Amino acid sequence: MSSPDVGELEEQFVLGALRSGWVAPLGPDVDAFEEEMAARVGVDHAVALSSGTAALHLALLSHGIGDGDIVLTSSMTFAATANAIRYTGAQPYFIDSDASGNISVDLLEKASAQLADSGRPARAIVPVDLLGKVCDFDGINRVAEKYGLFVIADAAESLGASRDGKAAASFGNAAIVSFNGNKIMTTSGGGMLLTDSEDVAKNVRYLATQARQPVAHYEHVDIGYNYRMSNLLAALGRAQLLRLEAMIEKRRKHRAAYRAFFQDFPGVELFGGGNDHEDNCWLTSIVVDPVTAGFTSTQLADFLSVADIEARPLWKPMHLQPVFDRAERMVDGTSEEFFRNGLTLPSGSALADSQVDRIFDRLSSFLVKAR
Repeated sequence: MSSPDVGELEEQFVLGALRSGWVAPLGPDVDAFEEEMAARVGVDHAVALSSGTAALHLALLSHGIGDGDIVLTSSMTFAATANAIRYTGAQPYFIDSDASGNISVDLLEKASAQLADSGRPARAIVPVDLLGKVCDFDGINRVAEKYGLFVIADAAESLGASRDGKAAASFGNAAIVSFNGNKIMTTSGGGMLLTDSEDVAKNVRYLATQARQPVAHYEHVDIGYNYRMSNLLAALGRAQLLRLEAMIEKRRKHRAAYRAFFQDFPGVELFGGGNDHEDNCWLTSIVVDPVTAGFTSTQLADFLSVADIEARPLWKPMHLQPVFDRAERMVDGTSEEFFRNGLTLPSGSALADSQVDRIFDRLSSFLVKAR
């Protein structure tokens, strides 16, 4: 669906790091990767870490989020978003989606008001840029300013995207990105925190290196974490960053092809709206109206599976997950409908032309039968 896209440039960079002797965490490629990513996004500071989840965990801690705090976040997301909130001892409060799939500003405002009126104000908002589409940060920031909330942007899926000309991961008090193997670009595993705050960046670096004090012996006054990125992985990331625009462009072509293909099939719409020029098109999903289309998203997924073509439902909302069944939420059914009727299709930049042709051949075969 979104396999790593690596080639000769990545091999060159990784071999260079290996032969330099810098194979452990930290090193010159880590330093360069942080500088290059900060420049790409347009922020002052970047800290390379072992995962996007680690970055979110430390971003929350560095803004004072801890035991008993309430953090408003998207219900429609991968579990890592909510898990990182729980790592701090805080409680996630799940907000449903708007029509784009991203967090609903209207429901966010309503939940913030209710919590404030009850004497239990939230402390932060963690909005998620779903499948590569940047959230409505103008609306989110209005809510944050009104209720005195930090904004930690979960841009794990949206690197390379933008909103109103401003780059993903440049919004909020801090933002995080992910370089997991299926993301728009990868370091195999890894992530990064991005911020304009020097104090936040320094604290994240400190916590990520076991909170070690700057003395000759091992001295610790805080609980720390082993969250820093290795130099080898950073070298891979530097090569991927050089190819980022080309990889996004391939995914945009896949998105355009899917959009053109489904436009003549009533009951099937592309998920997330039509503003593809600012979306990084990380994953392309469809939403099926089974009454109009005459088939369900599950039936299509099963058909593709027989042909060894991966397709997957949209994220199961966090408020439906057993592990969070007691969590507070402000929902209206939108994300549940997306989960019930949504399907993500092969979208990776590593797809060969022959693979793309086979995908559309199988889709055509299914839709002819469905008609």
